[in-house]
Amino acid sequence: MTDTMQTRSAIAPLAAPAVAIPTTPPAAGGSPWSRVRPGVVGLPLLGLVVAVALWWVVTSGLHLVHPASLPPPQAVWTSLTSAAAVLFPALGTTTLMTLLGFLLSTVAGVLIGMLLAASRRAERMFAPLLVAINAVPKIALGPLLVVSVGWGAKPILTMVFLLCFFPIVLSTATGLTTTSADLAELARSMNASWWQSFRKVRLPAALPQIFVGLKVAMPLAAIGAVIGEFYSDKPGLGYQILQYNGVGDTATAWAAIVLIAAMSILLYTALSVVERIALPWVRATTSAR
Repeated sequence: MTDTMQTRSAIAPLAAPAVAIPTTPPAAGGSPWSRVRPGVVGLPLLGLVVAVALWWVVTSGLHLVHPASLPPPQAVWTSLTSAAAVLFPALGTTTLMTLLGFLLSTVAGVLIGMLLAASRRAERMFAPLLVAINAVPKIALGPLLVVSVGWGAKPILTMVFLLCFFPIVLSTATGLTTTSADLAELARSMNASWWQSFRKVRLPAALPQIFVGLKVAMPLAAIGAVIGEFYSDKPGLGYQILQYNGVGDTATAWAAIVLIAAMSILLYTALSVVERIALPWVRATTSAR
């Protein structure tokens, strides 16, 4: 051990110039916050304005679509404000079901992904079953879930779980099995135990890939919650879509769809913020676009 420390201290002065990274001075004329803010806030707002403008042109300007199928944005906005007392509590219900189902699928998906990454035999045994479950059309399971698990939140959470589970398992297993060979060799050379190697090397290296699966699963969680509410007595947005569409009030049904889209955007953005806070080294070690 003493000889190894002496050798490292002897080569440290020689290695220092090789690892020095030249820094680029920041561009003059503003703080980093002033440079980031227009792109983070302005561009999404511009995209929203363009989408609403195209929506208005298709429905009101050129009359390419009948208002019964796709109401114009002003009609949807009027319905949203008039039915706010019903739609916003339903939004809270759908958001809660989405988050609960997403958290359950995250915990189970990460644990099973770790199991598949740790055992090649387990991967060969259960990977075909996971692919088969993912290939089943989830909307076809809705009526069966009501019979199997009953009414209430259970069919909604089950539907969210089924939609989110596979991408989380796949991303976790992929991230843990694609650890850099140099990092794995470094851990072995330092006589690290399996747990130390997993906690210090493999898991941090897999976190970017795991977050990719989480970001794929987050919009799927909203879809699963809405599909589950089609077959549940929970008064969420999916339930309201069926009710308003059943009486011919398509404008209010589309207002509920707009709220689902807004909820998905906010949840995805929150997850992206969590990723940036939890993995600050990713942007520093990857090429910028």
